Amino acid sequence: MCGIVAYVGPKDAAPILLEGLQRLEYRGYDSAGIVVANKGLKLRKVKGRVADLAAAVPARFKGGLGIGHTRWATHGVPSDVNAHPHLDGEGRIAVVHNGIIENADDLRTRLEAEGVVFASETDTEALAHLIARAVKETDTLEEAVRKALKSVVGTYGIAVIDAERPDQVVVARNGSPIVLGLGEKEMFAASDVAALVRYTRQVVHLEDGELAVLRADGFQTFTMDARITSKEPLTVDWDAGHYDTGGYEHYLLKEICEQPETVARTLRGRIDDRFHVAHLGGLNLTPHETRAFRRVKIIGCGSAYYSGQIGAQLIEELSRIPADAEPASEFRYRNPVVEHDTLYIAISQSGETYDTLAAVQELKRKGGRVLGIVNTVGSAIARECDGGIYLHAGPEVSVASTKAFTSTVVAFALLALHFGRVHDLSPADGRRICEGLRRLPDQIEQILKQDEHIAALARKYAVNPSMMFVGRVRGYPVAREGAQKLKEISYVHAEAYPASELKHGPLALIGPEMPTVAIVPDDELLDKNLTTLGEIRARGGEVLMVGHRTPDPKLAEDVIVVPKNETELDPILLTIPLQLFAYHAAVALGRDTGTARARLQVHGRWLMLHGFPLRQPNTAESKIALVIEPVQSADLAPIIIKAYQLGRREQQITRMVASGLSTAEIAARLCLSTHTVRDYLKQVFEKVEVSTRSGLVAKIFADHYRNMPSPDLPIEG
Repeated sequence: MCGIVAYVGPKDAAPILLEGLQRLEYRGYDSAGIVVANKGLKLRKVKGRVADLAAAVPARFKGGLGIGHTRWATHGVPSDVNAHPHLDGEGRIAVVHNGIIENADDLRTRLEAEGVVFASETDTEALAHLIARAVKETDTLEEAVRKALKSVVGTYGIAVIDAERPDQVVVARNGSPIVLGLGEKEMFAASDVAALVRYTRQVVHLEDGELAVLRADGFQTFTMDARITSKEPLTVDWDAGHYDTGGYEHYLLKEICEQPETVARTLRGRIDDRFHVAHLGGLNLTPHETRAFRRVKIIGCGSAYYSGQIGAQLIEELSRIPADAEPASEFRYRNPVVEHDTLYIAISQSGETYDTLAAVQELKRKGGRVLGIVNTVGSAIARECDGGIYLHAGPEVSVASTKAFTSTVVAFALLALHFGRVHDLSPADGRRICEGLRRLPDQIEQILKQDEHIAALARKYAVNPSMMFVGRVRGYPVAREGAQKLKEISYVHAEAYPASELKHGPLALIGPEMPTVAIVPDDELLDKNLTTLGEIRARGGEVLMVGHRTPDPKLAEDVIVVPKNETELDPILLTIPLQLFAYHAAVALGRDTGTARARLQVHGRWLMLHGFPLRQPNTAESKIALVIEPVQSADLAPIIIKAYQLGRREQQITRMVASGLSTAEIAARLCLSTHTVRDYLKQVFEKVEVSTRSGLVAKIFADHYRNMPSPDLPIEG
């Protein structure tokens, strides 16, 4: 997975490209590069983070046309040479690419036989040479790109520029996302909306097999056989403020802490208290059609797959329909049997996960009925499915899925409730589940208040080289998701097993250097789970228990107590502390979590200090680049938050007050009563030493902008 961004317009492209790459860095961070067109092509690319690239770009790097890339290596090791963009031998054509060209070796061999000298080990460079040859034989860059792509087998999202046509960018998609952004006399393209939202809310999603030519005054889309297509722009409801850290140290922590609100948004307007059912109009299923399905099959990748396992359990328990989950990558490759009475559900936060999209397309070809659970409106999977559920969780910047995972499981609970009430779930049980769903945001809030306790446990256990995660039935997918989070965030090896399977081999690994995180809810399996803890302790293994009560100290050294909900919904809450645990383990181990930042007030003005590690080739020497700049408006509220040590809710409300929202609007956004919002506001006033909303806003802005001409007052987010 890599990130690409492109710009054409009257402004200097380089700053726009660099900012876009910073917002896309979650898609790849082993190297980065940009190229701009200005009397030829100017190229800068480096091994390392986008910050390393920014330090390498000179001040006079001007040009109103450019493309950029942040890479996650597939072909060729991370290096300056292998970083994108890639140029042809004459330096006329530049290409950035997300995807994998499967016949790259064959193309390389053919081109080398024709005298082409390759500068890198990447598959993408072959494409640059192919386009360079085609452009000499065609009338347009678009035609040259189309001709070159006919030789390519694999997936791609690409952006191409030609030094001799410095007024256009050509982009193309097959399996990797490309989104166009429509501005005023300027155009953008990127692999994710995140790179675009600061400049435009009007976007167009390319379909697989489509190309687009972007000029400052507009765009035109085509198919691979040169037919013109018509595209209507969508309005994105996310804004740039969603992509700020909001006073948190890292995006990941911010997104974990947003879950009370994101869960509330997923539930909003979807619970019927009269009949104790779920309102899911986007399913496009009548009750008769719903009853006709005899089985449910759920597909997804990574955390989406684990959320699908919890979803399958919910559907079986509440609706008594057989359900199971499977990795989408396995499903698409194994020639599955597609049954007319099976409902298929595809899960993807981005709505662009290629393996999941390919599985959906295969299901559609074979006549399967497919629903989607996605977070991104207008995404490829959302467009392919027959219906589905949008999560409304907001953008997820971190690579590790947290709030989207939780909202997905909540969406499955709604879906299971809907199916159950159509089948045999009683009104009393329906009411019980509805009440449980409504309790979730407050209960997640309670778990988040244990942050310091969980951080201390993470520091204790992070020193171990490996950890085991175990759970039974409802707890097993929770254990799998916990192990996944620990691995991908902290890089600590972790394995998850069903608790009953420990005795069939894995128990031999248990010892003092292999602690176990045990998921132990208060359900019908409590006694069996406690017996498993005894088996682990008998072999000298340390136990961190996550459950609803404090166990006998002989069974567990440490415990994280989670609020009890309805038994079917407990897995939703049991995952939250595991997210915090993984995050704090990463912090304790000093894993790469982004740039270091500090704030300084000088003569009434706030300054922001950014520290970036600079990687030196072939040396262990470590150097830091320090960038000092005036604080931007979007960072002012976080500064006040830090300066006065505001709590999480106080932070959110301060930002919203600074954005001009009324008390009622704040209450609606945070799913709180107006009375509660006023109580929080009083607490903020006391800490900041003001007595009114206007006084708070003045505190944020007045000193900073004293003696400054033409202040830019609006605060985003």
